[in-house]
Amino acid sequence: MKILILTVSAGAGHIKAAESISEQIKLKYPDSNIMVVDTYRYISPLLDRVIVGGYMSILKLTPKIYGKYYSLSEPVGSSYNFGSILNRFLAIKLMDLINEFNPSVIACTNFIPLQILAMLHKKNKLKIPTISVITDYTTHSYWIHQYVSAYVVANDFIKAELENKGIPSDIIYPLGIPVGMNFYQSNDRHKLLLEYGLEDKPTILIMGGSLGFGDMQKTFLSLLKLERDIQIVVITGTNKKLLRHLEKCSKGSKKYIKIIGYTDKISDYMDMSDILITKPGGMTVSEALIKNIPLVLISPIPGQEERNAQFLSNIGAAARVIKKSDLNNVLNQVIDNPLRMCHMKEMAKFLSKPDATEKVASLLAEMSLAFKECQCQVQLNVPQNIITQSNNTLNMSSPDNQWSY
Repeated sequence: MKILILTVSAGAGHIKAAESISEQIKLKYPDSNIMVVDTYRYISPLLDRVIVGGYMSILKLTPKIYGKYYSLSEPVGSSYNFGSILNRFLAIKLMDLINEFNPSVIACTNFIPLQILAMLHKKNKLKIPTISVITDYTTHSYWIHQYVSAYVVANDFIKAELENKGIPSDIIYPLGIPVGMNFYQSNDRHKLLLEYGLEDKPTILIMGGSLGFGDMQKTFLSLLKLERDIQIVVITGTNKKLLRHLEKCSKGSKKYIKIIGYTDKISDYMDMSDILITKPGGMTVSEALIKNIPLVLISPIPGQEERNAQFLSNIGAAARVIKKSDLNNVLNQVIDNPLRMCHMKEMAKFLSKPDATEKVASLLAEMSLAFKECQCQVQLNVPQNIITQSNNTLNMSSPDNQWSY
């Protein structure tokens, strides 16, 4: 069984999702051959630096421009859709990789390689089932293509969004956003506090994604003024400049403060924390929901993060800070209302998918095996009734199960 997972390193979330799926498949199917490819970096390291670097600069310096483009490109078939000319160039080298590796299924945790594959399908150059793994709590035309064989989404609400956009219900799988296996394990809080040298008091965790986005400096300075006996933990990711600056700002504070850079122990820090203040990236949110930790959302990037924040606050799993100056008021409202805290935890539990990674891995494996068995009958077409799903259980043995690509 050969499975190819394509992604792009525009932030760590897409890469994390791909690696989480790969890890679970290797664990569950030891004889499988899995390849995770950072698409731009594989095709051209220079192109990766230019495009991904430019994208990250836009998000950091002029996020409203990205938000405007995101809205304009929302309609399916929009002339604003990303990179159609560039994709024709990229498709040549990506097709070489596919021919060489010869996978029996391809999953995409980023829309860019998905667009390239959709173009190859349309030109009848690709017949391998292609899966769209959407890593946010919203949908966008970037992810929707005629030749996608299956869509993996966060929950039934997002499934309904896709159905409203014309995607057949039977190829949409509300399995959840795949996260690392360590997030499915809960550790004893008191033991962790001792291990990490933290105090046993209310703990607020601040995160801004792998790059330390999200106006973390103002958030941190605001918390220093909060008149509560709290412990503050800040994870700045790869942003070393921010780390050094926050360390200087923390000098003289009477609060217990821990500031760290990039770490692979985020699961542990979530287990030790009572509230998470973060920008609403799809991966960070999914990890927090698994931990049932109340969310206070700040500085969403216009576009998918704005929609993530809206979804989570509307359903009650998060409190949203609209004006940065209101952060402490929002925190006090949450902390002083035990019923609200309890409700936020319950809604996080309701939205969480504690078996998401395992189910996504199983879906890929089942589709891979079915494609190999039916390969001689494969025809490139709009996908219809790919897999019969009954009671949230994958059923590949149904006689009505038909494959067409």
